[in-house]
Amino acid sequence: MVFKVIVVGGGIAGLAAAIALRQHDREVTVLEQSPISEEIGATISLQPNASKIVEGQWGLAAKLKERGSMVDEAFKVYNLDGELQLHIPLQTKGKYGAERVMYHRADLHEALRERATSHAFPGKAATVRTSSKVVNCNCEEGTVALASGEVISADLIVGADGIKSVVRESVLGKKVIARPTGLSAYRMMISAESLQREADFAKVIDPRRGCTTMVIGRDRRLIMGPARCGTIYGIVALVPDENMNEDPTSTSWTTKGDHDKMMQSFADFPDWAQKPLLLAKSSSLGLWQLRDLDPLHTWYRGRAILIGDAAHAMLPTQGQGASQAIEDAEALGAFFEEFEKSASANAMDAIARVNEAIFRCRVYGL
Repeated sequence: MVFKVIVVGGGIAGLAAAIALRQHDREVTVLEQSPISEEIGATISLQPNASKIVEGQWGLAAKLKERGSMVDEAFKVYNLDGELQLHIPLQTKGKYGAERVMYHRADLHEALRERATSHAFPGKAATVRTSSKVVNCNCEEGTVALASGEVISADLIVGADGIKSVVRESVLGKKVIARPTGLSAYRMMISAESLQREADFAKVIDPRRGCTTMVIGRDRRLIMGPARCGTIYGIVALVPDENMNEDPTSTSWTTKGDHDKMMQSFADFPDWAQKPLLLAKSSSLGLWQLRDLDPLHTWYRGRAILIGDAAHAMLPTQGQGASQAIEDAEALGAFFEEFEKSASANAMDAIARVNEAIFRCRVYGL
C-alpha cells in the first residue's frame, strides 16, 4: 500500500518536508493556498545547520550557486556615525561542516520546489497544488478539507502552513494567536550597483560584499545583506509599533508599506543611513508586524504534525526561522526513513508514535 503524505503549505518549510518525505515512492501532495506557489522578493540566510542539508544532503549547492548564492563572511554592526561597533567573522565550515549562505528567497524556494517535484531524484516526485486553501484538518482520520469542499485523505499530514496555521488549531484543539512583539518591519530590495554609487554610504558599507550588516539608531535598526552575486541588496527596517506612521497589524507577507511614511519613521537617521531606504520603491516595499508564539505543549496529534513557523515561529533577528524549518523537515525524513517496514505502518498509533518521537527530539533533544 502506498504511503500518502499531505503537506499543508508550499513555502520553504512545506517544500523541504516534501523533499525529505518523497523517498520510498511515497505519494506526497503539497497544498498551497495561493494561486501561484512562489516566494516574496527578499533575501534570506541559511545557517550552517540548514545549508549543509540543502546544499549537501539534498544536492542543491551547484544549482543555488548558479543563481548567485553567497557565503556570509561576517556580521557587522555600525552606529549612526558610520563607526564599526562589532565585527563577528562567520566562516563556519571548519567548525560546523558548512557555511552560512545568503540567497534571494525566490531562488531558494524555486530550487526546493524543483528538488521536490523533479523526477530526476530518488523517490516519487511530489505534486504541488496551488489555489488549495485548507480550512480544516481531522488529525485522527488523516483528512483535510479545502475551501472548495474537497476532502483529501493521507496517512501523514504535515502542517507547514505558517504562523496562522490551520493545522495547528486542529492539533491543539484551540486557536492560538501569535502575539505582537512591539516591532514592525519594512522589507525591500534594491540594486547594489545603485547603492554603491552613493558615495557617503559606500565609504561605510560595501553593498556587494558578502556580509550581514546592521545599523543601529536608538530604537530603530536596519539589517542588510546582498544576494545574487552581490547584484541586489536586501534591507529590513525595524521600527517600534508606537513609532509607526501606518497600521502594521497585518500578518501577511504581501502587505505593502507606504514609502513616504517609512521615511518619516527614519527622518532623524543621517543622510548616509537613509540612502538604501530612499532608493526603495513603494511598489516593492513590504510591511509586516513581527509576531511570536509562546512554546506549544505539543506539535502533533494523531496523524498530524507541525513544522516551521506553525510550530515555533521565530523573529527574523534570530536568523534561524527557515533553518529550523529545514531541520524539522530533515527530522521527518530521518524518523520516517524505515517506517514502511513496520507491519502496521499505516496505523494511526504507529504514526502518532513517530510524530511524538520527532517532537521530543526537536524540543527536548531526546
